[in-house]
Amino acid sequence: MARKPGEATTRSRSAAEPRRPSATKLWFKRRRGLLRGAGLGLLALAGLGAMSFGVVALDPMARLRDGTAWLAELGRGPGLSVQEIRIEGREFAPREALLGAIGITPGEAILDFQPHAAKERLERIAWVEAAHVERRLPGTILVRITERRAFAVWQREGRFSVIDREGRVMATERLEAFGPLPLVVGAGAERVAAPMIDLLRSAPEIADRVQAIIRVSERRWNLRLQNGADILLPEGHEEAAITRLAELQARDRLLDRPLAAVDMRLPDRLVVRMQAPATPPPAPTPARSQRG
Repeated sequence: MARKPGEATTRSRSAAEPRRPSATKLWFKRRRGLLRGAGLGLLALAGLGAMSFGVVALDPMARLRDGTAWLAELGRGPGLSVQEIRIEGREFAPREALLGAIGITPGEAILDFQPHAAKERLERIAWVEAAHVERRLPGTILVRITERRAFAVWQREGRFSVIDREGRVMATERLEAFGPLPLVVGAGAERVAAPMIDLLRSAPEIADRVQAIIRVSERRWNLRLQNGADILLPEGHEEAAITRLAELQARDRLLDRPLAAVDMRLPDRLVVRMQAPATPPPAPTPARSQRG
């Protein structure tokens, strides 16, 4: 068979030229060392996984114990211990009481801290109305509190306490820091003072003259005025009595008189007792001259 012209030359040239490898082969060739290390790592992990599976098969609780121990150890590691306890919203609540309720100190494992339990403990403190607690990794405990608002000063048996609207004692020291507050006096007064204080605030011409709201036999109220007079209010009908008293003050300036007491306990009458007139001091007796 006759060769075509130039055929032998073309074939010999093709055989002499080397074939160029594909892009995929070049990529694998360049990363051969890296892939070899990754493969060995995968083989090692597979071996460890097989061993772990065997341990778990023999002891089903091993996985749980190992996971818990690993988390606990991780929480004690560098950067996962408590570095800062940040408290926001505190004005009067004692910081020592808050820290005690939070229940963790700097340096302890942050993963051991339970925010929900700390929130419950904080909200048992009389100062705290609501608390928000969160754990911010790697090392911060954030606490936001809403304090109860001081509502009145309660006096009983010579002792004074700041109470909130529900009557819970908030403080027994540094009472002046809370500013002017209504004064309620007597056993049980702290539990039922809020409606009476609200009623007086609706009649400022009366409230401005009241020094103290006194609970009598845990049944009814007396108002002690700034001038020392007592207003005896009827049990269960305080609102009607305050309205009537405000009308008398506007019309007759009753409370500006030298009163000792105003008894409003009877529905059909008002008993007013005036202060006794001051007794003038006795005139000095002229000295007698003595003769020698």
